[in-house]
Parts: sequence; C-alpha cells; structure tokens
Amino acid sequence: MKTPDTSHTPSASELITEKIATLGGWHGETLARMRKLILEAAPDVVETWKWMGTPVWEHNGIVCTGESYKDKIKLTFIKGAALKDPTQLFNASLDGNTRRALDIFEGDAVDATAFKALIQEAVALNGTSKAKPVKKTKVV
Repeated sequence: MKTPDTSHTPSASELITEKIATLGGWHGETLARMRKLILEAAPDVVETWKWMGTPVWEHNGIVCTGESYKDKIKLTFIKGAALKDPTQLFNASLDGNTRRALDIFEGDAVDATAFKALIQEAVALNGTSKAKPVKKTKVV
C-alpha cells in the first residue's frame, strides 16, 4: 500500500503571502497593497520567488521586484528607466541607465492610478522588441 505524499512545495504566491504575514505591521500592509495593485493592473502577471526570498512579478520578463528593508518597502522596476513616469512615482535608483525604484516609507501614500499605469507600461515594454536593442551591422 502506497502512503500518500503529504509533502507540499509552496507556490511563489503562497511564499509571498507568507512573507507579507511575517512582515506584519506597515511593511506587510504596504507590500500587500502594492501586490494587490500589481495584480489588478496586470491580471496575467506571474508571481515568482527569487534570490532567497524576494517577491518578483513577471510578464515576458521581470516587471518589478518587492523588497523589504527596515525603513521601507522597495519596488524595483527592472526596465524602469525606459518607462514614462509623468507623476514622478520613482524616487530611487534615478541615476542608473536601466532600473528605477519606488521607495515607500511608513505613512507614504502611493497614487494607485499612477502606479497601475507604470505596471501596465512595464508589461507592455516587456512585450515589445524595444526591450532588447538590436545591433546594427555594417553592410559593405
């Protein structure tokens, strides 16, 4: 008689839910709110779990990561420098050529509509050929 396999490997979504619960307080509330906005803005996004405990949201590539620090929640957009940010949500990693980040401190309010627009733009960028520049070859 076979014994049932009771082992369960948690999904990335389950791990993210667990991380939010473990963080608790304003950190957990903030990450949960931002996760909800990400999933509302891009229902087809895939939640993954990378780099020993970092929530990652992907759609044809990484859209953003969600990291927790003592004083903030940081959402890093991998191709953020290529995104329009008319409301200037990005407030960190502004000097790089690729990434942009949103640092959220306790008590900060984030414009949900503007944030969702950034998510949708990041998803769209991942779906275009602009995401990877093509080398031009010289014809002789």
